[in-house]
Amino acid sequence: MDGPDFIGLLAAVLTTSANVPQVVKTYRTRSGKGLSARMLLTLASGLALWLTYGVLRKDLSLIIANAAGLSLTLTLLWLKRRYDRANARSDTLAA
Repeated sequence: MDGPDFIGLLAAVLTTSANVPQVVKTYRTRSGKGLSARMLLTLASGLALWLTYGVLRKDLSLIIANAAGLSLTLTLLWLKRRYDRANARSDTLAA
């Protein structure tokens, strides 16, 4: 592995791992209240395009980073939707 590939993979690990604490927090608190669905959808769209670009260029660093990032972002969207719906139902029942 040459220098640029190492830098690309290191960047992939760091930027992707930055999303892990948010996924864990959302799961533990069972709330997506502080998350913007619009931002997550925009981010997911960008990551999907970067992933496609990486596949077309056959660039492993881009593929790994953006596949992992897209997976985490889609997980956050799913958790947000799931918990926001559940919390809305709880609020309705409590009222």
